[in-house]
Amino acid sequence: MASADPHLSVVIPVYNEESIVESAGLELARGLDERGWDYEIIFAENGSRDRTPEILERLTKEHPRLRWFHSETPNYGSALKAGILKARGNIVVCDEIDLCDLVFYDQAVPRLERREADLIVGSKAARGSSDRRPLVRRVATRVHNGLLRATLGFKGTDTHGLKAFRREKLLPVIARCVVDMDVFASEFVVRAWREGLEVREIPIQLHEKRQPSIHLFKRVPNVLKNVARLVYVIRVRGE
Repeated sequence: MASADPHLSVVIPVYNEESIVESAGLELARGLDERGWDYEIIFAENGSRDRTPEILERLTKEHPRLRWFHSETPNYGSALKAGILKARGNIVVCDEIDLCDLVFYDQAVPRLERREADLIVGSKAARGSSDRRPLVRRVATRVHNGLLRATLGFKGTDTHGLKAFRREKLLPVIARCVVDMDVFASEFVVRAWREGLEVREIPIQLHEKRQPSIHLFKRVPNVLKNVARLVYVIRVRGE
């Protein structure tokens, strides 16, 4: 049974993931159990039209360390933000259901416990990383992060995907975030960099368990709109 305030919270947005949500969630839980960590896993289900909610309802009843909540609209950023705000752990990991990379946990959690960083980003573009996604998605990642560097002075190599952080240090940053969808994750990291928090990157070996649930090119208009809004808010309004 999980304690009232677990040491580690894992937040995973999920959308139409009936094929892998149970197997991936239980595999992650077994890995965390093996490490002896006190944890909770929060599934931020948003807008699913398949059996994902039904599976999560059963799964969380059978496994007390697992929790879930439902949002009606498919919105990765809003779901991730809501999950972070519901997290109770001193350390929070933002994961993806198709990754659940315990190697990242092994590297990031001890560093946060030793207070070597406030936020650790698992970068798929840093030196030493391995990104086995299709070429078009690798290029899209570099274009997106290049845009953030050019417009907002971002100093890192990646913003989207695996992240781990000390909750009390990053909650004020979360409160200042203004965009949603995919760009929320980028705003979160960019604001942490800009506000002088201790942000570190570690290279990851990226091998997804399934194809993305939303087609890349369907995401582009919202990404561009939210990046433009973010530039306006930070650069023009100074917020």
